[in-house]
Amino acid sequence: MSLIAATALLQSGVTFEDPSTAGVNLLIFGLLSALAAGGLTVAYRWYFKSLIPEGIAILAGVAVVALYINTASLGAVVSQGSVDLFRPGVVFFNVVALGISTVAAPVGRRIGDTLASQLFSLFGLGEIDTEMSTMVRSVGRVTSVTLPSEIGDMESYDPVTDETKAELASKTLVFPRRLTLDELRSRLISRLKEDYSVGYVDVDLTVDGTVEYLAVGSRAAGLGPTIAPGTVAVAIRADPPHNAASGDRVQVWSTGESSERLTTGEIRGVAGDAVTLAVDDADAKLLSPSEEYRLLTMPAEPQADREFATLLRGVDETMGTVTVEVGSTLVGETPDTVSAAVLALRPSEGKLIALPKRDREFEGGETIYVLGRPDVIRQLEQWSTTPAEPAADESVEAVATNGETADHEELDDAE
Repeated sequence: MSLIAATALLQSGVTFEDPSTAGVNLLIFGLLSALAAGGLTVAYRWYFKSLIPEGIAILAGVAVVALYINTASLGAVVSQGSVDLFRPGVVFFNVVALGISTVAAPVGRRIGDTLASQLFSLFGLGEIDTEMSTMVRSVGRVTSVTLPSEIGDMESYDPVTDETKAELASKTLVFPRRLTLDELRSRLISRLKEDYSVGYVDVDLTVDGTVEYLAVGSRAAGLGPTIAPGTVAVAIRADPPHNAASGDRVQVWSTGESSERLTTGEIRGVAGDAVTLAVDDADAKLLSPSEEYRLLTMPAEPQADREFATLLRGVDETMGTVTVEVGSTLVGETPDTVSAAVLALRPSEGKLIALPKRDREFEGGETIYVLGRPDVIRQLEQWSTTPAEPAADESVEAVATNGETADHEELDDAE
């Protein structure tokens, strides 16, 4: 019996006075509810790639049956001019029908989910969108990113603890759907930094959101990373001004009978009468932690290197150097063709070139100073050591030369 024929058997104003008719109608109502819930489950699984909540499936199944009962009753009113909907026997039958629909809807939900999972895995519908664009088009409500089982350590950074790497290994993180590749990368890096106390992240993502490579490092803490070469940090007892702060330039004077200026330094921290100063390495021996000194604040001066170091610690980018090997892929490239910012360039023979021209080609033996994300710098390092592929005309010429040589050798042998 087809669905259309079964629907035609449905009647309005049915009661249990006719058990056979009531049974057929209840059976068809249950099938309608299961079919509606199953169809919605398949659509939900296709679009959101997850199982539909049970409440929504039940609501859909019951709504279809209730809609039919109301529509059939309204049709009876229009055609026959009588209202059977509020008769006690009809009301009881309709309540039982809605109860049957409530029970049948979860069954349709389970059948629909099983059918959808098998069909979509058979036709591979979950993979049809991975090559559309660089947009990470996760068809569900969320994008799931699974981290690799092996987490590497970033070079030039302190390694994170083994416990943290074990916690990150093979972990699945969930992000909002329809993020671009750059947005997903930024969200992933921020998540690792905030939730797992990771300082630096080097990650490679494919267009479908797969993590191909992941390395992490600890954020450098303390004064060491901000102290310039040739300077040291020392703690002394002094009377700093009430508004003294890190970065202020001060002169250090002795407090003896003959006050004299000992050195000039930069305040890095103040705690009561204890002051941490950054001074020249040679002047550190002039200061004693047991004596008290007087500080004289100097006018503020622009310190580009100090400000740059402070800003660099708060962003994802880092500084790096890349040595271009002779014959590598990086030879012949220009600052315009690389993703990192080229700040300086040191030729194999010659002086350092600051901010080279954007169209200047890299040569073998040169050292490039770049500013960029760790993954970009790592890619440049790979290019700097990867031999360049020969040009097509050179390959043809080499083949022709080898062919001529072979022909000459064959002629010589024949003679």
